[in-house]
Amino acid sequence: MQKKLTLSIDAEIYEALHKMAGQRKIGRFIENLVRPHITSLELPEAGTRLAQDGHRESEALPWVRTNGTDAGDEAR
Repeated sequence: MQKKLTLSIDAEIYEALHKMAGQRKIGRFIENLVRPHITSLELPEAGTRLAQDGHRESEALPWVRTNGTDAGDEAR
């Protein structure tokens, strides 16, 4: 679902966004820039919720024990 957002920005910034993103694509351009920052804020909270879910934690534990090695630890 999409929501409409109205922003007031400097005309110079708007013109630059229009040139970079293209006509009628500024919203998508800004969304792609912002998304990693919003997602990174949600990840720690999601990890905490997952750790507090005993059932999901117990399901994940065997996988972690089997597959949880860091690729950087493997011999080359």
